[in-house]
Amino acid sequence: MAWSLGRICKGVQRLGSLSSIQSQLSHPSTSGSVRTMLGLPSSCFSKPRDFSLPNSSWGSEMMRLYKHYNSQCEVEMEGGEKQEGPWRRLPSYNRVLKYATGGVYLNKIIQSKARLFTRNNRDPGVAFEYVLFFNSEEQKCVGIFQAGHLLEGPPGHVHGGAIATMIDTVTGALAIILSGPVVTANLNINYRRPIPLGSTVLLESSLDRKEGKKTFITSKVTSSDGSKLHTDTTALFVSISFSHLLLGS
Repeated sequence: MAWSLGRICKGVQRLGSLSSIQSQLSHPSTSGSVRTMLGLPSSCFSKPRDFSLPNSSWGSEMMRLYKHYNSQCEVEMEGGEKQEGPWRRLPSYNRVLKYATGGVYLNKIIQSKARLFTRNNRDPGVAFEYVLFFNSEEQKCVGIFQAGHLLEGPPGHVHGGAIATMIDTVTGALAIILSGPVVTANLNINYRRPIPLGSTVLLESSLDRKEGKKTFITSKVTSSDGSKLHTDTTALFVSISFSHLLLGS
């Protein structure tokens, strides 16, 4: 075997916890540049694509909601001084592991060709287009999701599995921020109304409660104007160590 289990464990120790990764990605202003996190010179690293930023495929409703939440990430005080607002946009990459501290090392030895499957299509707009925002005061995470034509289930509508994927993405992001490394233990989804392909919906998730290693999240998916309820969900996440997550032990 080219790489022993011991070497992987050392890599895990270098990487640190998943919560620190999330902190680095969601707080770029306090974490420094990605190059600094990795300890690499600029010549060794190209800037990663942040998929949470607008692209040409985003429709008017996607942009409207993005601007609504993004405008609350920074507020202007009296005198023109700016400070952090209640919301924070969460950057999104095609592999978090690759861009975190020590990630270059681990990315080579743990499924180096792996990519986050919601971010693995190079053509904008054909599948998952989404951006997440987090509110620390309200312990809430929202996702703005525009569904592309490759996500079809029932004719003209989004596949239920794709909807579940986005619910897991938003609720899971909140659970990770609040509790560190977690895995999904249960998603109980009530599908109320189908989502048309090409439409934009809003996913809202909030902390219900925490019990030891368990984090309970509630969530709902509504139309962009909030007039239609598409799903409501309860989710359970269980905290684990990051080494356990990577090694599957």
